[in-house]
Amino acid sequence: MPNAGVLADHQIKDLLSKGAISAAQAIADGQIQPASLDLRLGSKAFRVRASFLPGQQRTVAERLKDFQMHEVDLTEGAVLEKGCVYVVPLQESLALPAGMTAAASAKSSIGRLDLLTRIITDHGVEFDRVPEGYKGPLFVEICPRSFSVVACEGQMLNQIIFRNGRTRMSDDALSALHAKTPIVDGDAVISDGLGFSVDLRPAQGTLVGYRAKPHTGVIDLAQLAHYDPAEFWEEVHTDKGWIILDPGAFYILVSREAIVIPPMQAAEMAPYLAMVGEFRVHYAGFFDPGFGYAQAGGTGSRGVLEVRCHEAPFVLEHGQIVGRLVYEHMSDAPAALYGADIKSNYQGQGLKLSKHFAAPKD
Repeated sequence: MPNAGVLADHQIKDLLSKGAISAAQAIADGQIQPASLDLRLGSKAFRVRASFLPGQQRTVAERLKDFQMHEVDLTEGAVLEKGCVYVVPLQESLALPAGMTAAASAKSSIGRLDLLTRIITDHGVEFDRVPEGYKGPLFVEICPRSFSVVACEGQMLNQIIFRNGRTRMSDDALSALHAKTPIVDGDAVISDGLGFSVDLRPAQGTLVGYRAKPHTGVIDLAQLAHYDPAEFWEEVHTDKGWIILDPGAFYILVSREAIVIPPMQAAEMAPYLAMVGEFRVHYAGFFDPGFGYAQAGGTGSRGVLEVRCHEAPFVLEHGQIVGRLVYEHMSDAPAALYGADIKSNYQGQGLKLSKHFAAPKD
């Protein structure tokens, strides 16, 4: 068994060779990231009446019989409509050894489209969590929130990490890491992870974010650097250091801090306590080793924040803590780091939309 920690790329390959990960079609090298595996859509999507978890006594297939409305063929691509819920069998399945768990999240570009994608398993009681020793298929629930999308078989919307034993770093260990290899520019706010805040006083200009427009066209997930941002997003400007979030609206903002993930760490973005206000930073996401790391071509990278406001308008202030990064130990050093090694899209990023959009016009 590997050492305790999040498994690195070469250890994921070892899981493949031992049959702990299997797939309907051979897994490509490009699916394996420094500390995660990209998961591929299967050939069919099932439109369902509502989101669901199967529960301990049932499989996903059994619950689909209760909630399925119709089947959608993804082999040539199909529109998944805003506000609808779909369940797609994934090409990958698992047979995890004892002591090993897994956790999934949407890939960065998918979260930035406000595309809710969550992994579910047979007998599952949590989204995006695979229990110790799980043996069985994987499914993804897809719910487009802001934009309808075209999805196709084989596309990779989610990623999964593998954890062996206890992986989470204590606050004391995180403070010691920051003292040795700074994980954020400036003072580190460490309490149950690394706190990060929102930047509403940009160094230049007044653009602080984007808000999704309510009535737009369809986004084809296969089209990169293609769409005019103005067709889908409204710019959010302020020179006051605060903005008012509208109930139900979806925003792309950016963290004030530039974040670093050293080679022997990975991190997961966790939502902050609901009591801080009428909003939440979007669904949890993973940060691979090397994100923002100088030797991987970074000088600290800011975290893009996917923010949705809840029931009441809410004033969001510059520097307000809006989330936290939970750092984890790696089981071993990855063969490649996020960034220059694998031509990553968001190394050194600031405020940035998903890779589907062309650069904003001046």
